[in-house]
Amino acid sequence: MKFKPIEIKAIELAKKKLQDVVLETELQYNARYSDALKSSIWFKREDLQKVRSFKIRGAYNKISSLNNEDKLKGVVCSSAGNHAQGVALSCNKLQIDGVIYMPTITPNQKIEQVKMFGGKFIEVRLEGDTYDDAFSAAKKYCELENKCFIHPFDDLKVIEGQATLALETICQSKNKIDYIFVPIGGGGLISGIISVFKQLSPETKIIGIEPSGAPSMKTSLEKNTIVTLSKIDPFVDGAAVKKVGEISFSFCKQFLDDIILVPEGKICQTILDMYNKDAIVVEPAGAIAIAGLDYYKDEIKNKNVVCLVCGSNNDITRMSEIKEKALLFGNLKHYFVIKLPQRAGALKEFLTEILGPNDDITHFEYTKKNYREKGHAVVGLEIKNEKDLIPLIERMKANGFYDEYLNNKESLGQILV
Repeated sequence: MKFKPIEIKAIELAKKKLQDVVLETELQYNARYSDALKSSIWFKREDLQKVRSFKIRGAYNKISSLNNEDKLKGVVCSSAGNHAQGVALSCNKLQIDGVIYMPTITPNQKIEQVKMFGGKFIEVRLEGDTYDDAFSAAKKYCELENKCFIHPFDDLKVIEGQATLALETICQSKNKIDYIFVPIGGGGLISGIISVFKQLSPETKIIGIEPSGAPSMKTSLEKNTIVTLSKIDPFVDGAAVKKVGEISFSFCKQFLDDIILVPEGKICQTILDMYNKDAIVVEPAGAIAIAGLDYYKDEIKNKNVVCLVCGSNNDITRMSEIKEKALLFGNLKHYFVIKLPQRAGALKEFLTEILGPNDDITHFEYTKKNYREKGHAVVGLEIKNEKDLIPLIERMKANGFYDEYLNNKESLGQILV
């Protein structure tokens, strides 16, 4: 089914409805990325919203448009976090009861924020391991209780609300926008961007970005039909869905200029860089559009480029995992099984003869078993330069320590990382 871009008049009405609820967030020039990419790079800072993401726009626009009967019944939604916060705050402001289903793996920080924004008007229920599990549970509950489901992305009223972000961006930019980089999860945000830009700035190239572990839109576009992925990596929890919406698929199929897949490790490195160098805290989904810039560095040279920083609801307890994934992606963290002679001084030999001066042991598991000539140890090593890896492996082999390299062993990697 083909959907037409939402009329600008409808989006302008949504903007008026939201004027006392959402902030007109800053379109912020970033000198570091601009210098590195020889472009003018601008961040649309939706991480600065009260709920720290753009999701309040769509949620409030949808809920406020319900008739009185549906408002009295209460609403239901499913979310990995940001949509839930938007729905929670909307319920609180409109004094409407809401039940919010979230995956059990949702960071605790997001769950607590949902409860805070919703107050006495919302109830949180944790269900399943992915967004899609929570979605199924929420839909079943809606059918049983005859309540209105607030879809996080596949709803025209929700998309109208997200599209107000694009109206702001065009008004804020003093120069023509050559490229806009947009995260894609279920597709509500990209649908709103497409609706506005294809009407008011049709020369702007719209580039969608998905995490490599959840390429639901890219796969669907390649197959020319909506595909439900059998398995996804839920790490980029705000953009990891098994199935995109019908509206967003139609919009992307007709109007999207390109789509890029970005590895989770690259997203993690971007999170760390933005925190350490720009003092900006972003969640994985919030970093994904910026992480995609490197893949377009030749095309965007000397261009005016906007990146949507869509959210900053990052749980601090995830930072060790984020650092680990970034190091693995940068080829700076490596895991091995080594053969360790079961004699005094063997470990000292490994430390002095095998490791380089800048190599650091970050993981070590070993149990001595006296009846064996050699025991096996699992070792994690952090190196300063990826060029140091091959000489390190060669020294291990030459001295009889090397047994197996584990970074490419997916099942073992899940245990270690």
